[in-house]
Amino acid sequence: MPDTSPVSRRAFGGLVGGGAVTAVAGAVATTTPAAAAQDRAERPFRAKFGKRPGRRPNFLFILGDDLGWADLSSYGAPHIRTPNLDRLAAQGVRFTDAYSGSATCSPTRFSLYTGRYPGRTKGGLAEPIGSRTQGLEPHHPTLASLLKRAGYATALIGKWHCGWLPDYSPTRSGWDEFFGNFGGALEYFSKLGQLGDYDLYEGDAAYQDLRYYTTVLTERAVDYVGRRHDRPWLLNLNFTTPHWPWLTEDDEETAAGIAARIRAGNVLGALLHTDGGSVQKYREMVESLDASVGEVLGALRRSGQEENTVVVFASDNGGERFSYQWPLSGGKSELLEGGIRVPTLLRWPAAVDGRQVSHEPVYSPDWTATLLELGGARPDPAYPLDGHSLAGYLLRGEDVPERDLFWRVRGNRALRRGDWKYFQDADGTDHLYDLAADAREQADLAGDRPALLAELKAAWERIDRGLLPYSAA
Repeated sequence: MPDTSPVSRRAFGGLVGGGAVTAVAGAVATTTPAAAAQDRAERPFRAKFGKRPGRRPNFLFILGDDLGWADLSSYGAPHIRTPNLDRLAAQGVRFTDAYSGSATCSPTRFSLYTGRYPGRTKGGLAEPIGSRTQGLEPHHPTLASLLKRAGYATALIGKWHCGWLPDYSPTRSGWDEFFGNFGGALEYFSKLGQLGDYDLYEGDAAYQDLRYYTTVLTERAVDYVGRRHDRPWLLNLNFTTPHWPWLTEDDEETAAGIAARIRAGNVLGALLHTDGGSVQKYREMVESLDASVGEVLGALRRSGQEENTVVVFASDNGGERFSYQWPLSGGKSELLEGGIRVPTLLRWPAAVDGRQVSHEPVYSPDWTATLLELGGARPDPAYPLDGHSLAGYLLRGEDVPERDLFWRVRGNRALRRGDWKYFQDADGTDHLYDLAADAREQADLAGDRPALLAELKAAWERIDRGLLPYSAA
């Protein structure tokens, strides 16, 4: 059973990490009034025993893009206001120790779409995908294809980032409908993307709309959830917000300059937008994302489907330049906590009580396994999942399965077992951290616990031997 003691070791570490306690070791932590109120109301997660809905649930899985772990006010951001996502947290479960499947965009999406380590597939080795030769092979089972086989309608709205046409597409990998961009980044108005060309599609056909991208995606998602559906549905709603370039709906002039540089051939330099952005602009982007999520959830409520729809909100990896990550170290592209620990919320009114917090370590492939089980879909035995279903934990009060969380990127390796984390940096130096006591990963215990370090390193290497190797390039 989950630990429900008032101040368990894991709960204490999770609360410290969230910036939600008011005093730790005599140091006062600042927090927003909303986050402080939420902390007072939250209780440790307990499954809601009783009758489950007779119908299979709908699934709305929302991804932010490069959203840092503490970028929501419910996770401790002192300057960003996210009332809609805070409300979602209050209506369900807030996970303090949730992780992305990798430290960059496309490998995490591989892990979520397939439920497997990115290194199981050739396309998952790209960190991230950046050419037309890389992608998720259409023959590989996905969350969408497996749920579709079980009778679900499936749609993906927003950022795909698992390969370009003509060989790769959501509609070739199990999604009935696709509206969004194929690449990893685009200018929000012109829709010029990372390959330098126009990147907004409906299905496999280019779709012209030069309005602010977050607005366009929100409208499409509102339409989808508000439809009259004759069967359960899966919607992957993948925003690009708050990924660079740093633009809001008021920045058309700045956007036009970026688009001109893309057309002149400086594609990546323009999209990276290293000469722009600010903490204030980033705050506006996150708050715009929050407003969009609020619109979609409002449409879901009006449709009468809210009670039996599982809503999951997460980020595809840790934060970037202007993200608020405290107290975590590191960020996007690396396997320190700031690169992979992400805000994660779950709401399912029909089966899960609200105002709860979970400190169990979970990550992207687990959600694949969970949604498949809840939807009555079976994984393909030829492509065994690396994630573990959380359905027993959420619905029946079972323990989260004991397992290691594994990550591998070029230059870093990491494995989490319980509260312990093994991390190898880009210099090849091994580190050992107790995350319950040191979420910031500053107290290296490798020298104090050599046997444990060796055990976790060996466990990492056993998993790694089963994955595809990186190319020498």
